Amino acid sequence: MPIIDDVPPKRIHDVGDLLRAGAAVILAAVAMLSAMYLRGITTGVETDAHTAGQALNWMVDLPTTLLQQLAIVSIVVMVVAQLLLNRAWMQAALSVLAMFGSLGAVWGISLAMSHFGDATLIAALSSPNSWTGSSLLPDFYAGAAALLTAAGPRRTRSTVKWGWNILYTVAALLVLLSINSVSGVLVSFAVGRLIGMLLRFAVGTKNQGAWGTELTQALAGIDLHLTHLSRQIDRDADASGATPRAVLDDDLVERSRRYDAEDDRGRHFVISVLDSQLHTAGYMRQLWQWIRFTGVSMRRDRSPREATQHHMAMILGLKNCGLPTPRVYGVADTGESSILVLQGSDIMHECNLNTLTDDDAIALMRFLSVANRRGYTHRRITPDALARLESGTPIIAGWQNGDDASTAANVALDQVQLLALLSALIGTERAVAAGRLVWGADTLAGLIPFVQKTAVPKATRALDGWNGHVLDDLRARLRDLVPEDTAETIEPVTLSRFSLRSFVGLALLVVAVSVMFTQLKPDEAIAAVRNANPMMAAVCLLLGLVAWLGSALELGAFVDRDRRDPAGVFMSQVAQSFAMVSMPAGVGPAFVNLQFLRKSGYRNTAATAIMGAVLVVYYAGTVLLTLAVGLFTGSDALSSMIPTNTLIVVLGVALMLLAVAMMIPPVRHFVARTVLPLVKTYARQLVDILSDPVKLLPSIAGMLVLNVATGLGFWAALLAFGQMTNPIETFFIFMIANAVGSSVPTPGGLGGVEAALTVSFGAMGVPAGVALSATLLYRVVFFWIRIPLGAVAMKWLDRRGLI
Repeated sequence: MPIIDDVPPKRIHDVGDLLRAGAAVILAAVAMLSAMYLRGITTGVETDAHTAGQALNWMVDLPTTLLQQLAIVSIVVMVVAQLLLNRAWMQAALSVLAMFGSLGAVWGISLAMSHFGDATLIAALSSPNSWTGSSLLPDFYAGAAALLTAAGPRRTRSTVKWGWNILYTVAALLVLLSINSVSGVLVSFAVGRLIGMLLRFAVGTKNQGAWGTELTQALAGIDLHLTHLSRQIDRDADASGATPRAVLDDDLVERSRRYDAEDDRGRHFVISVLDSQLHTAGYMRQLWQWIRFTGVSMRRDRSPREATQHHMAMILGLKNCGLPTPRVYGVADTGESSILVLQGSDIMHECNLNTLTDDDAIALMRFLSVANRRGYTHRRITPDALARLESGTPIIAGWQNGDDASTAANVALDQVQLLALLSALIGTERAVAAGRLVWGADTLAGLIPFVQKTAVPKATRALDGWNGHVLDDLRARLRDLVPEDTAETIEPVTLSRFSLRSFVGLALLVVAVSVMFTQLKPDEAIAAVRNANPMMAAVCLLLGLVAWLGSALELGAFVDRDRRDPAGVFMSQVAQSFAMVSMPAGVGPAFVNLQFLRKSGYRNTAATAIMGAVLVVYYAGTVLLTLAVGLFTGSDALSSMIPTNTLIVVLGVALMLLAVAMMIPPVRHFVARTVLPLVKTYARQLVDILSDPVKLLPSIAGMLVLNVATGLGFWAALLAFGQMTNPIETFFIFMIANAVGSSVPTPGGLGGVEAALTVSFGAMGVPAGVALSATLLYRVVFFWIRIPLGAVAMKWLDRRGLI
């Protein structure tokens, strides 16, 4: 009998339980949203189910309540009995507790929905036996699902598997017999799964992997007969003690259990055991990297077996390249565990990162170069991956996440990761010099588009030698290797699907679609357009185009001639219409202008200064123009429409908060060191721009065209319904009402602009119906029609790299 020194398995918190809890929430949300907004589809599905269930009409007379009770009693008895027989006392108690908790949760959710829920949702969730109240949702499914979830997973216990089969069968029968609705069943299921998963994660589940004797029996299957097996306790956990820490003994396998072993021939081994429950977190990390990165391939090892088999293949492939690697004896699999066996004494030791020399950097780059030339890439070169042989030669370890047959993009990422790591350890200049010696200047120049924060692992960015300027310095030194003209044309490649740009674009699209479906009243808008005079409606549309031209002139006047693309400037103003629907009025145009200027070649400070100049011209010019027209018309609307105390209250509060913040020394020092230099630079550039009459005067002309065309657009909308008004007075009232309505913090001033225009012109003497119709026509032309046109313009700019 072998001597076994192992630690009994402990309860672990499986990340997969949290993922499944999240899936339950998504299921419930989808079921409720489908019931509310896809009522036709859900009703059709239920109708088809009821039609198919006509063959079961003979069961209608059966007591369905008895069927439910019989099912849940059977499930509880057989599941809890098996748990008790297996001495899983705590899990048995927790399973019953989860069932009670889910029954109570469904009861509370049913009451809340009945009192506060949408009538359409209540109708979709209800069934012939329960229309409202505490029985709106069938609690039977939630209770059974929670108990089975807490007692699971189903692959480990036969009664749990059969319990789920019984529950699914009963649910299908009761839906076919019109006893329960599809939506109600799904939501009840989701509630039970959610509570069961959260409870299971909080308490933890027993590790189902191979331990002790089971481990030695599995290894005997690969002709490894152990006489001694000892767990590496002292290095088995990270600083928090929660999860195993990756070490060099098994080539940095994450979340593995490690053992020192000796067989009957006196050979020494390192046994690395990877359990499926702990591998879930690693797989989700791989999956996130696969989703996050675009243009580069990422591994996704769903099971411990796949991960271990791939790791062994990587080690053997690198060994075939002539690189020093651990000696692999073989792999074995048993139940929930996959086992990697490494033979002999450790050939790798931790590398002292504080003593790295230029020769070490060159050796590491040569090691990587050999692997890359044969198509092997590491994918995650971090400080832990740097190791030394017995001879002191530095090498790169931890290839379990790497891959073979790699693309050029993956090779470039490997090189950037090592270059960034060495830059943080020995300095950018020395790292680039070593890279030039090993890889060559051309290869280093080809890395410039890949030098991005996204490419550098988090562990590297956590080093003491890392700061926000390391990548900037590295990029600058690499640019010095290529001609200046060539360096200016190099653009970074897109590595991350979730960059700020893509996130903002997706957010804009989601908000825009939401606004269009929730705020647009198609019947009223169509009626207004249909009853309008076609000629004047066309004039209103033409004035909208003129307003775009004025806006383009306002911005383009400040853009240098050699960087000015008239078509691009105009399309950027059209694209503002798409951004405006997703942001409060004024924010969208400023955002699009800033992005366009950056892509046109301006640095952040210069682009911000130009955008600021455009805003100054627009707002200052609009205020002065409105005051001038108001004085010319002699209207007293100005004094009655401007709020008296709102502005001063907001301004006073802002100044008070600023004063209080500046009383705090750290805040004051931060402002003095960081904020003030930027503000001074921005202010200096803004003054320089505004003091150039050659640029300022055309911009002012564009502002005038924009405002006049917009104001006359509403005047034309009034004429479209036969309402003749003074164009100057109409312009004045429109400017005031539009400004007040746009101050509402909704996308494009939705709701506020319509209300302000309708009320203001109604007070002016325009019939209420005409004022409302004119407002709807104006918003259709100057807002709703512009949304799809803005989306097209945004796509046009994106294809040309201008946004």
